[in-house]
Amino acid sequence: MSARIERLVTAGTFSLDGGTWDVDNNVWIVGDERSVYVIDPAHDSAAIAAAVGTRTVKAVLLTHGHDDHIRYAREFATLVEAPVLMNTADQMLWEDIYPGTTPDGAIVDGERFEIAGTVLTALHTPGHSPGSTCFYAADLGTVFSGDTLFNGGPGATGRSYSDFPTIIASITERLLSLPGETVVNTGHGDSTTIAAEAPGVLAAGK
Repeated sequence: MSARIERLVTAGTFSLDGGTWDVDNNVWIVGDERSVYVIDPAHDSAAIAAAVGTRTVKAVLLTHGHDDHIRYAREFATLVEAPVLMNTADQMLWEDIYPGTTPDGAIVDGERFEIAGTVLTALHTPGHSPGSTCFYAADLGTVFSGDTLFNGGPGATGRSYSDFPTIIASITERLLSLPGETVVNTGHGDSTTIAAEAPGVLAAGK
């Protein structure tokens, strides 16, 4: 039996470059009745821990280092006794929240995270942030895109450490190469598919 996917929506704020905005985040739990990975445990550690229940959390996987995605990662990880993993290219964003520290481990491009007969493969997709990373589960027909690709197009690139040509290249090369029917489970908002988003991304890159 392959892993199942659970979604929890949490509410809080996102702060960067002197501004703060209200935001809802998607938290993704991937696994079975025994163990799970938790992707981007935002805002409400207690609610996420309750959703996990008695299952073992193999690790917290962070898609990138913006504060709405990482501010509560340590608190949640302590509750469930799990390591926090992130691409090291976002270390400067991590230190904005956790000065003088690092995550418990680094996520590298191509790394495989196995759970309940499923493999999540890390795809480094810089642009929204230097370390932005998606997680592709081929047998589930799903990619967890963080803030790299949304229902409606690429993630924002108007703030520090972001770059529009880079995110377009990342999506085109790493995500649009996935099967068109692949479900894109995003960091915020509704899910979509690669096929639905491809025309807009390609047009934006021209």
